[in-house]
Amino acid sequence: MTDRYFENFMSDFVLEKATCVCENALTGSGGDMGIHGAEGGRVGVCAVGAVVANHQGNEQMVDYFLTKFKEINISKDVQSEIIGGKAGYLWACLFLNKNLGHETISSAHTSAIVDEIIENGRKLGEKERCPLMFESNGERYWGVARGLAGIMHVLMHFELKPDERADVKKTIEYMINNRFPSGNYPRNEDMKSDELVYWCHGAPGLALTLVKAAEVFEDKEMIKAAIDAAKVVWTHGLLKKVGICHGISGNAYVFLSIYRITGHVAHLHQAKAFACFLLDRGHKLISEGQMHGGDIPYSLFEGVGGMAYLFLDMTDPVNARFPAYEL
Repeated sequence: MTDRYFENFMSDFVLEKATCVCENALTGSGGDMGIHGAEGGRVGVCAVGAVVANHQGNEQMVDYFLTKFKEINISKDVQSEIIGGKAGYLWACLFLNKNLGHETISSAHTSAIVDEIIENGRKLGEKERCPLMFESNGERYWGVARGLAGIMHVLMHFELKPDERADVKKTIEYMINNRFPSGNYPRNEDMKSDELVYWCHGAPGLALTLVKAAEVFEDKEMIKAAIDAAKVVWTHGLLKKVGICHGISGNAYVFLSIYRITGHVAHLHQAKAFACFLLDRGHKLISEGQMHGGDIPYSLFEGVGGMAYLFLDMTDPVNARFPAYEL
């Protein structure tokens, strides 16, 4: 048996198992929302299932998962955030269109949801200060998971009207102008303590959003702000957790993202330093209780699944993307 035959066999085996996992999950996923609008619910299961089935060459299962996805109703009262909200659903649509082809999920469908998010944001926003603002469970979050940074990140992937585009840019500029003196970002609108350096809250997630903003708006100030956020991650981001949501693995992606847009090899070396720390010491520190292995130890976002994903991405850093966030 050649190495290439073994690789193909393992690929087919893994894809078949992944398709089965997604199919089985549909019967017990606990609701429509939740990849993000998608992470624990039918949105994410259907989107991932369709893409996996496509890689497998199983057209019947692709149609099955897409049909289930299109049956999901996103009501107007669903929150706008990425985790369990409309922005997460839109991200899943982007994921499907990237992997299965343009207009797999029609632009007419996604545009209507984009308009709802903008409309909701303007209700809480202040035109001359911060045009867009959102609440999640009564909190006006700034971070990626439930707040401004994540919603702006998703919106920047769509064709926006000129006034919408201007509001998104000004909202991001508001966050830059009101960050902490350290360069870190608040958890929410009213937070005064400078302590969280996570993808979900703080500089790491903002850095990824700022990289996207620099690409969309071709704005050097956005790149500078992203690099400033990366400095916070380098100084304070070697955390006591391994995952990508609020751990070292996720923070390493900040450097990979900035390396991709700037080409400066120093940022690649920073990513390698975080990855090497995990490779050399991660499992030992977890076993000794000095590092938290995650509330869900093998999961992508909280556990060693995210660490493994980072290690795979480090073999091809130019094409590395933060999973379920960067496209």
